[in-house]
Amino acid sequence: MGARMRDQYLNDITPALIEKFNYSTVMQVPKIEKVVINMGVGEAVQNSKVLDAAVQELTQIAGQKPVITKAKKSIAGFKLREGMPIGVKVTLRGDRMYHFLDKLFNVALPRVRDFRGVSNKAFDGRGNYTLGLKEQLIFPEIEYDQIDKVRGMDIVVVTTAQTDEEARELLAQLGMPFAK
Repeated sequence: MGARMRDQYLNDITPALIEKFNYSTVMQVPKIEKVVINMGVGEAVQNSKVLDAAVQELTQIAGQKPVITKAKKSIAGFKLREGMPIGVKVTLRGDRMYHFLDKLFNVALPRVRDFRGVSNKAFDGRGNYTLGLKEQLIFPEIEYDQIDKVRGMDIVVVTTAQTDEEARELLAQLGMPFAK
């Protein structure tokens, strides 16, 4: 599955991008460097079981074991001390990354209720795109009866593109369903 998207990138998308942006060499063509998926688990502060559930879900979604992220500083108002676990994140590269994106674009996103496409405005100005998802249930690996609560996540697609326009074109060509 991931190989299909990678081949499509190499065989179809690369020439299309060269043509559109007049690159002089194939090295200039933007590519996806990595995908970082981050799930904040604020309630892990009170309950460590929640963290295990999040780790398990993210492992199923990403096909790779996530690392646990810890609080960088203490915030009394949130009952948070430095070093407390507050989330899980995973970084995907290579085939796993393509496999995940393929699944995200073609299976998960279309399952979002009233889905009208992802925002065009979530680029950071340096060719990276952040997508916030409200629930983990849109992924086919997650079974409704198996989850303890609905969790959202942020997915950051890091590209080598210099501009948002180039990054948008790259993602659109790969099949990211942008809002019309």
